[in-house]
Amino acid sequence: MTTTDPTTFPVLDEKVVIVTGAAMGMGEATARLFAEAGARVVVADFNEEKGRAVAESIGEAARFVKVDISKADQVEAMVAQTVEAFGRLDGAVNNAALTPDDKLASEFDEDYWDRLMAVDLKGTALSMKYELRQLLAQGDGGSIVNISSVSGFRPQPENIAYVAAKHGVVGMTKVAAMENGPHGIRVNSVAPGAIDTPMLRGALEQFGFDPAEYAPQLSLLNRFGQPREIAQASLWLVSDLSSYVTGTTLHVDAGYTSR
Repeated sequence: MTTTDPTTFPVLDEKVVIVTGAAMGMGEATARLFAEAGARVVVADFNEEKGRAVAESIGEAARFVKVDISKADQVEAMVAQTVEAFGRLDGAVNNAALTPDDKLASEFDEDYWDRLMAVDLKGTALSMKYELRQLLAQGDGGSIVNISSVSGFRPQPENIAYVAAKHGVVGMTKVAAMENGPHGIRVNSVAPGAIDTPMLRGALEQFGFDPAEYAPQLSLLNRFGQPREIAQASLWLVSDLSSYVTGTTLHVDAGYTSR
């Protein structure tokens, strides 16, 4: 696996970025990589113990904010606390999401449907809403990345709520890009494939799949991706190196959606 030194390519020198769902997995990897690249990072998560530990381990470049992104007042407060701590906002990675559901379309659990939609779809929309308001008020552009999934392009059985939500993330990313491009604000999404996170491991266990045997079915590279590899994609999209990219989805899936 090859990696890039974020201290030289690309650099987010002094940019202020919110990362939701940053207490673990891809969100944690993103917060850490962004701090390495020179950003000041808000580690936003509902899990206070783990989120605070991540922020403290990063150091002065990070602040923890507890937030339930399904609650508008808490999301608005998250953005306000970001500006209070660091003086402005330059970008965001809206990563927070719940574990995929595991029911057939004819049997889905309505309570979990509502909770997943509240977080994965509405929560992402609320995060964009208040991030965009701040970026528009500042008047000097910015970049937002929404984390979708390969399930937003290649549906899986027994994931009806998650698949619907991730399709929705792709759609509303395009709408936000259309509306805010004239203001210099870019909005894109990243669609991770099989990334080795607690969420993926839990889902494989839930369905009774052996990770070692299942990886080749999900990846042309015959392995799971690492959270940092998703973080690198988000880093590029938030940075000025992707200055002519908006309204698109970057697939980081080892070719899964290409076959």
